[in-house]
This record gives sequence, C-alpha cells and structure tokens, in this order.
Amino acid sequence: KPKAGLGGHQVSLRLVLVGKTGEGKSSSGNTILGREAFRAASSHSSGITHTCEKLFQRTISVVDTPGLFDTTMSEDAVKREISKCINMSAPGPHAILLVIRVGPFSAEERDAVKKVEEIFGEGAWRYTMILFTHGDKVEEDFDEFIKEESGPELQEVLMKAGNRYHVFNNLRANDRRQVLNLLEKVDKMVADNGGESYSNKTYLQVEEMLKQRESELREFYEKKLTEEEDKVKSEYEKKLTEAREEKQQLEKRLWCELEEVRRYYRALENGVRQIVEQMTRDDCFDEILTNETQSGFLKIVLSTIILCFRSTGL
Repeated sequence: KPKAGLGGHQVSLRLVLVGKTGEGKSSSGNTILGREAFRAASSHSSGITHTCEKLFQRTISVVDTPGLFDTTMSEDAVKREISKCINMSAPGPHAILLVIRVGPFSAEERDAVKKVEEIFGEGAWRYTMILFTHGDKVEEDFDEFIKEESGPELQEVLMKAGNRYHVFNNLRANDRRQVLNLLEKVDKMVADNGGESYSNKTYLQVEEMLKQRESELREFYEKKLTEEEDKVKSEYEKKLTEAREEKQQLEKRLWCELEEVRRYYRALENGVRQIVEQMTRDDCFDEILTNETQSGFLKIVLSTIILCFRSTGL
C-alpha cells in the first residue's frame, strides 16, 4: 500500500518527463529539483537520466528522457532508452509530465505524443499531466489562452490528459511556488487514481526482473569475491612455502589484500540497483567488470561506486 505523509500526500513521488527534444524537459526537471541535475539536451541528446531529491519533506524522483525522442538515434538505441526509462521509473510513475512548449502545436510534438502512448499505453493518460514551458510568453490569463488559442490537436491531447495541465514561467525558474503548485496538482491526480502509481504488464514484469537481476548480481559478486579470495590465498600459500622466514609478514599482507578485495565487492553490491537499471535483459554480468565494454551512464555509475569505495573505505 502506498505510504502517505503530511496531509495524506505520498511520501515519495516518481515523475517521468516526456516530450519532443527542445521543449524544456531537462530544464523543467532542474526547476522541479531546484538545482542543475540534468543537462539541457540539444538535438543530439544524451541518454535517460534519473535523480532523487528531498523536497518539501518528501522524496521526489525525476526521470528525464531526452533519448526517447531523438529522431537521429537507431532503432536499437531507442529500444535501449525505452528499457532504461521503464527500469528507472519502476514499479511505475505517479505522474507522466508531458512537456510542451507554449506556441503552435507542431507535427513533431504530435509525433512525440503518439510515441508516449506507444511506450506507456493508453491507460497512462489517467496519470498524465501537460507541463507547458515558457508560460512567460503568454501575457493574458493562461486558462483563457488555452481555450481561445490552442488548436484542435492540442485540445485533443488536453482532453486525453483529463484537461490537467500546469505552466512553468521560465523567467521565474527559482520561484518554488510554481513547483509546489505543480506537486499539489500531481497529488490530486494521484489521489484521484486511488493513491497508486501507474503500472501495466510491462512495469510488473520489469519490477520482477529488476529484483531478480539485483539478486543475481549480488550472487555474482559473492562468487567473484570467493574466487578472488581463493586466488589471493593460493598466491600467498605459494609464497609462504618459498619463504618460510617471511611468514609473519606475508600473512599480514595476505589479510590486508583479502580485506581490500572484500571491501571492493561489498561496495559494488551496495550499488546493484543503479547498475541493473542501466542494463538490458541481454547484458552479461561479466562484461560490466570489464572497462572496455562499459559505456555511457553505466560507466559513470560504476566509476562513482569505485571512487566512493576508494575515498571512504566502505
């Protein structure tokens, strides 16, 4: 059952930002989190990223999806981005924020809306809210602007989203009131959906898969740890037979090296969730320990875990 906090609101919220490249998804994510968590995408966008922040006594998780709508990416790359999006927002988002820039509704925006429906399914509209960016360009009342100026295609999108929308004024990016108002609207939508996050067959399968992969990766690390321990012990046993007089010193070095190996794999085990979110079903565990096969955000995750291990002595 979902956990409720102050005022009956969700203690944690999972938000997914979707929409055409250049609409302001990353900037909106930064506005929500109150810091530069995401890099604003160009037409050659970076991969999907995910970050959490403690806001208004709650944990807000935001997934930015620039790669999903990059028309220059290959089909295989797009499929991997979709997999990462589902992984990072599992067990399901509380809100899908469809980001649309104020102005004429373009063919590219229409295609992006269609793609959102293809990825998440028609049932996701109950959990979708339109987030308009550059609201500062509208001088009149925005509600009146939507009624009078938006064309039939945008009206259809609004209708699918239950006429739920919010406006970000880009000239007031540091105004936390517009973020608080957005979260209040999201809370109302979540309440209307029975306090549940969006889920479908894919999300259920992915959440089960992630749990299984986490367990498998931990077992993999335990196996590797045992192998490394046996290897270290074997090397030192050989040295001990060759140098009896150095036995005490060698034994000390043995236990120091064993402790280093154990701490290394314990650090990796602590980060299994972040690692499996970056993997697909076909990725091999052995490959993630080989630098030559690491790429993109997975390499950053592993590097961060190892850096923390070295600097803090986990």
